[in-house]
Amino acid sequence: MDTVRDQAPQFEVTRRGGGRSAGRAALSSRRIRRILPGLLAAAALAAIATVLGHLAPVVGAPVFALVGGIVISLVRRPAERERAGLAFCTKAILQGSIVVLGTGLSFREVLSTGSSSLPVLLGSLSVALLGAALIGRLFSIDRDLRTLIGVGTAICGASAIAATDAVIGASEADVSYAIATIFTFNVVAVLTFPTLGHLLSLSPGAFGLWAGTAINDMSSVVAASSIFGHGAASYAVVVKLTRTLMIIPISIGLALWRSRQARHRGAALEARVWGTLRRSLPTFVGWFLLAVAAYSMGLVPASWHAALSTCAQVMITMALAAIGMSTNFRDIRRAGLKPLALGATLWVLVTLTSLGLQFATGKL
Repeated sequence: MDTVRDQAPQFEVTRRGGGRSAGRAALSSRRIRRILPGLLAAAALAAIATVLGHLAPVVGAPVFALVGGIVISLVRRPAERERAGLAFCTKAILQGSIVVLGTGLSFREVLSTGSSSLPVLLGSLSVALLGAALIGRLFSIDRDLRTLIGVGTAICGASAIAATDAVIGASEADVSYAIATIFTFNVVAVLTFPTLGHLLSLSPGAFGLWAGTAINDMSSVVAASSIFGHGAASYAVVVKLTRTLMIIPISIGLALWRSRQARHRGAALEARVWGTLRRSLPTFVGWFLLAVAAYSMGLVPASWHAALSTCAQVMITMALAAIGMSTNFRDIRRAGLKPLALGATLWVLVTLTSLGLQFATGKL
């Protein structure tokens, strides 16, 4: 009897543990079912784009995927059941491709690339921020909106806009307009930069530095540099990640500026700043550094390099297919002409500044 009584609690714990495991399995199963339709749609378009990319390598699979996705979005908006999977591709699959690219980089290359890009990076960043303040005021654009467009252009597109919004507390309309503006010029950059790079006879390193400092969003940087050719993508990713780190001093600077204007909100603003800083470095950056460490220590066999490079390209193509299919031109039209004009002006200024500084520092 005592034996049965002693065993009862143990049985109960086991049953509860089994219940938790079953619950986690059910949750994972539901999540897979939720993202599967969009995932399959992006994968199908990526497969078609890959075939077309082999037939027309000058254009490349990523461009076919992005343009094909945009065409599909013009014909029909993604169904509700596809949106979760498309969002998964635009974030998780894209970030995963960057981690895979890290398996072909050493710490020496990362540090060398990041440090050598600083003059061009800081110059283009300063031009974007000052231009947003001055030209945005000239265009009579609201302070928060011009700040968001400036930071999105200077640092890392939608991620920087989200981080800055957490500090300044902009309206949802301003955030939407800024993201729509930045996205517009991301698409333009992917479609024009590779061709311009070849016309200017840029080396892979020079193009990677140009793309990493002048294109707004990480997805577009990866796409444009992958289209340009072998060697440009890994260089551009390191430059872009270095540029992304700039959101930390920018967030602190904006917080100090705003707190001086509204001292009674100082404590709440400080809490928002530290929350922003904790979110400014996404998890995938840590995984990227782990991948670089694995390569640096010789843990990635040389026989794997070609397969990993192909895997990264497939993931990039799939992410761009999802981005194209998720394009909402209604949001871009709703942004109006003034934000688009500011975004276009800043984009041209940063593009020319990046090339000019490369020439001035002897990198071209």
